[in-house]
Amino acid sequence: MAAALAMVPAGLPAHGVGNRQDLPLPFAALVTAAVAVLVISFVVLAALWRQPRLRPGDGVLLPRWAAAALDAPALRVTARAVIVALTLWVALALVAGADTARNPVPSVVYVWLWVGVAFASMALGPVWRVVNPLRLLHAGLLRLARVDPDLALLPYRGGLWPAAAGLAAFTWVELVADDNTSLPFLRVVVLAFVAATVLGSAVFGRAWFERADPFEAWSRLLGLLSPLGRRDDGRWVLRSPLHGVNELRGQAGLVPLVSVMLGSTAYDGFTGNLSWATFVQQAPVPAPALESATLLGFFLVVGASLALAAAVSARLAGLPSGAWPALTSDLAPSLVPIAAGYVVAHYWSLWVYQGQLTLALLSNPFGAGDDVLGLAGLRPDATLIRPTLVATIQAVSIVSGHLLGVLAAHERAVTVLPRRAAVVGQAPLVVVMVGYTLGGLTLLFSP
Repeated sequence: MAAALAMVPAGLPAHGVGNRQDLPLPFAALVTAAVAVLVISFVVLAALWRQPRLRPGDGVLLPRWAAAALDAPALRVTARAVIVALTLWVALALVAGADTARNPVPSVVYVWLWVGVAFASMALGPVWRVVNPLRLLHAGLLRLARVDPDLALLPYRGGLWPAAAGLAAFTWVELVADDNTSLPFLRVVVLAFVAATVLGSAVFGRAWFERADPFEAWSRLLGLLSPLGRRDDGRWVLRSPLHGVNELRGQAGLVPLVSVMLGSTAYDGFTGNLSWATFVQQAPVPAPALESATLLGFFLVVGASLALAAAVSARLAGLPSGAWPALTSDLAPSLVPIAAGYVVAHYWSLWVYQGQLTLALLSNPFGAGDDVLGLAGLRPDATLIRPTLVATIQAVSIVSGHLLGVLAAHERAVTVLPRRAAVVGQAPLVVVMVGYTLGGLTLLFSP
């Protein structure tokens, strides 16, 4: 992510300005409290939450005026028009702009698209599905050709595997690739993604966007945590994040997808450590190869730890020996809140600071000193990235994400496991989550 911060002042770290000295509690006390929260929650849930409690109809109905505003065609048309205009503007900067640190394309790709879509999805739901410019292009071409919008040459059967692979590729581009902010590199990446999307949607139709598009998958999974949701009758409600996560069912490719989501942010935090940078510089292996292997290793560790926990859970619950793969997929949604917590913790400062600065960069898309939007003189407000505030947000995000993960795992366990074994069956996953908590806090606040 450091490459995406080309315009950030040297004193501002990639993931925030908080450290151990800025924490509201001593680091040891924070870790102890975090582990205690998870363990106590597990014990309390075992005693008081013995049957499934989350129902699709739960939630507080939004006032009619608010629901009408959310469903208003004008809102969607406006949002799509803004995104299309922004896409064309950034495309001009990509094709004709100067290859300098003032070019807005890297910030739009690595900050607004990657982090901004994540934050917007957690707040409002799967927003990228609504404004995805390539989905809009696909739908528009079919409409112009007067072709059935459900047209597909082949039925789609790939599950979430292409989305997981695409997300892994993007995180490699973001976190490992050399010169990943240079325009020649970004032109190749963007062209490859557009070509793959156009080809996939031409063959598989809208199913490609629903299942295989990495950014729609990223937005959809994080959007499960949004307080906005719909009941079975389509009415808007306010609900807990657990209700959205509980709607996600095990499916092909879900485990790799959540492994990439969680593993990529964990790797990003890990590589921010000075000792890692020193090791990479002194290692006999070329840095890109070592970093690529390490990133893949983080993906595999997350997936393997979940699979191991599911296998032990299946054994403790007395399930057949071949039941653990299905149980792994059933428990995978509980990692979504954890991944969201990591996203907030790692990228809060980047989004607040560089997200504002991107507006100034967009005002000078060609690097010629223009001020087309009248925003070139914008100076980001640093109020929300004060060290103590950032450290607090990071710690609370990590702990809250894991607590929601424990709750989600418990609900799924009492749903899919025999009642007599539901509590003991989820204990291995709680152990894994405690390990994630310790690792996440240590990576964030390493001395």
